[in-house]
Amino acid sequence: MAPARLTLDGLTKAYGDLPVLDDVSFEVGHGEFVAVVGPSGCGKSTLFDVVAGLEPPDGGRVLVDGIDVSGRTDAFAYMPQQDLLFPWRTVLDNTTLGLEVAGMRRREARERARPLFVEFGLAGFEGARPGELSGGMRQRAALLRTVVQERPVLLLDEPFGALDALTRADLQLWLSGVRARFDWTVVLVTHDIREAVFLADRVVVLGPRPTSVRQEVSVELPRPRDLSTITDPVFARAEAELLGALVR
Repeated sequence: MAPARLTLDGLTKAYGDLPVLDDVSFEVGHGEFVAVVGPSGCGKSTLFDVVAGLEPPDGGRVLVDGIDVSGRTDAFAYMPQQDLLFPWRTVLDNTTLGLEVAGMRRREARERARPLFVEFGLAGFEGARPGELSGGMRQRAALLRTVVQERPVLLLDEPFGALDALTRADLQLWLSGVRARFDWTVVLVTHDIREAVFLADRVVVLGPRPTSVRQEVSVELPRPRDLSTITDPVFARAEAELLGALVR
């Protein structure tokens, strides 16, 4: 059997006398979308920092396709909560920034990023500045900057948390559709149970700090998903199961 695309194997992490991660283990398959939820302050962002190689684990391993990548950043494309677009760069040059930092020539980076602008709803805005974009467009630009790096796994850290409800719902619909076309392997951290159920194939529930995996819930909903999905009884049952896992 082929190894999972991403494996978290017994990750532990503490800051001084404060334990944060306590034997966190789960797998993500090729092309799977997994959401991670947990109580506030449980260590979700710390987990992402460790997985992405931004913080070393105290124990355990991070594997991609069976290879230990603990402490490395080159296996992941990481999108933080804020879009972090530079106001002095055009939208196109913002989306190529990660490629340029990795050593790619700007012209080549632009050639790779430009074809994605139509799919990401940004065609015609290549030469605009970030201040000319709506909040939703800025987040799509930030996601384009993330996926254009063509890393094996996308890590999305509450990418829609700062948006208003309508813009957030619109981007959830868009992400659900575009992700299916590109067959990305995605891990999403979110505090929104409904968002987790709508987007994910499976939801990993973390317990209070020091956190470990409390439960995993499969979301048996067909794709593509649309607004009618939230009225499906399966959707309601998954929401209820997740809420019960979080509050018990």
